[in-house]
Amino acid sequence: MPTDPSRSAHRSRLPSLTGLRFVAVLFVFAFHASLQAPFADTRLASAYAELTANAGWLGVSFFFVLSGFVLTWSARPDDTARRFWRRRAAKVYPLHIVTWGAALALLASAGTPAGVRQAVPNLFLVQTWVPDRDVFSNLNDVSWSLSAEVFFYLAFPLLILAVRRIAPERLWLWAVASAAAVPLLPLLSELLPPGDPLPFGSGSEEQFWFTYVLPVGRTLEFVLGILLARMVLTGRRIPVNVPVAVALLAIGYAISLRLPFLYGLTSATVVPIGLLIVAVARRDVAGRGSVLSGPVLVRLGEWSFAFYLTHRLLLQHGHRLLGEGRTFSTPAALALLVAAFALSLAISWLLHIAVERPAMKYLGRSRRDTPAPPPAPPTAPEPTGVAPALPGTGGGAPA
Repeated sequence: MPTDPSRSAHRSRLPSLTGLRFVAVLFVFAFHASLQAPFADTRLASAYAELTANAGWLGVSFFFVLSGFVLTWSARPDDTARRFWRRRAAKVYPLHIVTWGAALALLASAGTPAGVRQAVPNLFLVQTWVPDRDVFSNLNDVSWSLSAEVFFYLAFPLLILAVRRIAPERLWLWAVASAAAVPLLPLLSELLPPGDPLPFGSGSEEQFWFTYVLPVGRTLEFVLGILLARMVLTGRRIPVNVPVAVALLAIGYAISLRLPFLYGLTSATVVPIGLLIVAVARRDVAGRGSVLSGPVLVRLGEWSFAFYLTHRLLLQHGHRLLGEGRTFSTPAALALLVAAFALSLAISWLLHIAVERPAMKYLGRSRRDTPAPPPAPPTAPEPTGVAPALPGTGGGAPA
């Protein structure tokens, strides 16, 4: 009978997952940089675009699985849904409002101001419920993933209670079912009536919305993260190490580039993503450090949410200022991408210390809240409740 490592696991921080967050956001940056097509060398531009074609989808899928994992990992019995939602709101909304305002100003300065129909749903993070690309992919368009995360947070108190009712020996069945349901989304999207064709990839805007944007479907990845965390916490053996998980993810990514567009978004990579998160987390629990748990990558991982929300605006509007559609020699294009990355990183650091951290400190806890004592070793049956933010992991908030 498997042992229950909860006694040590609940006390363990997961610094390597924080470092891994920054690696994931680099994939998103590389994808969005390719959309600017800065290279005058058409062969290089084509090769770069092909290589990074699914990198953005991969990064976001990682964040969704990670959210479910770390929120479950850090659950404690004295929490309440209201306190949990307050902390999540304090994590997400202040930084979102700042970048939302910046996006409004930048669009207005470009002579293409956002209308009320775009601005209001985006502000309240409900844009993903509107099957219109002009709504869910507007202003700071990366914020669509925050809209999905908000839905995950609202559902989490019920989801964690439901998952805790699953017998430990049956968790793997539910994890397999969750992962297997992911490729059913593009299949079901074929039943939708014909709509406007996508300007990228293949399929219609409505199919893309249903498969990739609608929060209900993306909850499968979040639930997979919850199930994987429960498997580790209840001592289920998942026989995979970090090198094997990385190799599987590389293979899955290569396969995704050959699949039809809608199937290549997440279907081939969701399982390797989950295995990598488990392998990295188990390494931390075992006390085996890695480059991911080093202070530099952990600090960069802490800035990753701010980086995620700012880099796209800087790439888009920076290119516009230099000349929209303009291309550059290879050395100049590389220098501009490095400069954009460095500036995004500097802005991320500033927003992290000036907005994100103070908001979590002053808005994330009510006056009646007191600092939580160190968690006591759990006893059977395991406590129910919802999860607080876990220091050292960013609490699984979007990035």
